Amino acid sequence: MEPHLSHQVTDAVATVVIHNPAKRNAMTAAMWRALPPLLHELSADPAVRALVLAGEDGTFCAGADISTLQGSAAEAQSLACAAEEALAAFPKPTLAAVRGHCVGGGSQLAAACDLRFAEEGALFGVTPAKLGIVYPASSTRRLVSLVGPAATKYLLYSGELIDTERALRTGLVDEVLPDGELAKRVAEFTRILVARSQLTQAAAKEFANGRTDRDDHWTRQAHGSGDTAEGVAAFLERRQPRFTWVVPGRG
Repeated sequence: MEPHLSHQVTDAVATVVIHNPAKRNAMTAAMWRALPPLLHELSADPAVRALVLAGEDGTFCAGADISTLQGSAAEAQSLACAAEEALAAFPKPTLAAVRGHCVGGGSQLAAACDLRFAEEGALFGVTPAKLGIVYPASSTRRLVSLVGPAATKYLLYSGELIDTERALRTGLVDEVLPDGELAKRVAEFTRILVARSQLTQAAAKEFANGRTDRDDHWTRQAHGSGDTAEGVAAFLERRQPRFTWVVPGRG
């Protein structure tokens, strides 16, 4: 089967899977191009409340499939950055479920997700120094926001791979799961995400990503949403809330 991206929506969670197992799920040019419109489609679907990005066959993504990138390094980097930015802009919670290798462009995609859960034994690396490539400023800033300047320099200067213990310590991943437990934990956690208020999540995502000029907008959204009243009522009645505010679809 040709390398491709697949997706399915189950219980309000969209799962996007990278398929290129012969090359540790390296992203082809066609796959980089396909990701932004797929994310746009899923972001506009009111049935989707969270998104998981994963790789086929025991590994996440080993970067870019160089053999399919016939243009310049700048063109290849542009494709990867467009996919990364589309993932970072996804308006609902996103989670990278990482097994095996998460390297190069794979690390770009994982870093663009809101959260990263990894299985023990996963390996992470940011490897442009091995190819003489200048890592994009936006990707570097995103990495700094996750792991800090010192760890970013370690990763970028050396191109060395790090294990899950170090990735957890530096903040590159949020949870590390024993072998065989990743899928169960991701399913459990995404059930939590989809039960929570999309209003709270959408505002928190904007603020955490540096968009701090929209307090008035989100205050108006909260007043008109009914989510606050529902949350308080559910708490007092000792029941699960039924939040109704949804992220507006994109044109």
